[in-house]
Amino acid sequence: MVRPPEPYTPAMGSDPAGLVDITRDLLKAYTLTRRLTERYRSGALRFEELTALVGDSEASLLYRLKERCHALFRPDEGSGSEAVRPEALFDLAVGSLFHEAMKLRENLYQREVYGPKVRAVRGIAGASGGDAVRDRLVREMEKILAAAAQRLDEAVHETETLLTQTRDQFRILLAEHRENGLVCRYLVENASLVGEVFEEGFDTLLGEIYGEPSEAYALVARSYLCSGYFVEGRRALAEAIGIAGHRPDLDRLVAYADGMSAYLEGRYAAALEGLSHWLDARPPEPEGIYADLALAAASRMAQLAEGAEAASIAADAETLAKRIEPYSPRAARPPSA
Repeated sequence: MVRPPEPYTPAMGSDPAGLVDITRDLLKAYTLTRRLTERYRSGALRFEELTALVGDSEASLLYRLKERCHALFRPDEGSGSEAVRPEALFDLAVGSLFHEAMKLRENLYQREVYGPKVRAVRGIAGASGGDAVRDRLVREMEKILAAAAQRLDEAVHETETLLTQTRDQFRILLAEHRENGLVCRYLVENASLVGEVFEEGFDTLLGEIYGEPSEAYALVARSYLCSGYFVEGRRALAEAIGIAGHRPDLDRLVAYADGMSAYLEGRYAAALEGLSHWLDARPPEPEGIYADLALAAASRMAQLAEGAEAASIAADAETLAKRIEPYSPRAARPPSA
């Protein structure tokens, strides 16, 4: 089991959204490749089916994956210090997988497109009499097709082998970037797809990467809350609590999520209560991004409150805003000139 998430700044691959794109394409490429190789062994695979997987344009999964890995993970020219990093190894694995799949594509094209034409020429040659030059050419093309058939079997085998090795290196890459909340969100949101790729099962994978599945859901919750998705964050917190039980850090974020959700729904009294509970249980280190959002909400509530309780809510909101200000990086930032 790996150690729980801790602060980490990678030398390469530090674009959170870029890692999400790579995660999505790798998982989809894995399942598609498995499906296509199964069709090959059943004799049903057709050349056009490979277009979505491999080709020389953005239309193919492996091409996009290769290009994104090159852009995000390759070190600067002349730098050899990053050669053994998980990012660099994953980039090499993806590149090798792409080129092996291209061999599969080329050999299948020869068998499917050129094979029938060569057989047709051979039939015409047999019916029309001798032509030494033509016959030698037909025999040579038949040799090429026979070799292509053998290479096709080899390419399928090598593609499957590289696919498994790339998947295993990807698992290491995920652990290296386990602090990336966007990637963790994608994994949780696509648990079924993840389960197709990793045979050990979704929860086991989360435990391997994040130390405990509950830590993964807590990370997902924090990512949602930082992005302003408070309902989704609350749901992820419920998952974490369901696994790990109540903990002060999780309960504090529940109060925050409930308060911010209530604010967006116009339930200002409930919003003030939730945010007050969150602030009362604040951690030793200020949660700056949460404080920024909470301060903005408290400031707006003082202006938006209406009805019989408007004056009371406005006063409480102003008091809350003053309590939040010391923890808000935005409030501490000097005004621009």
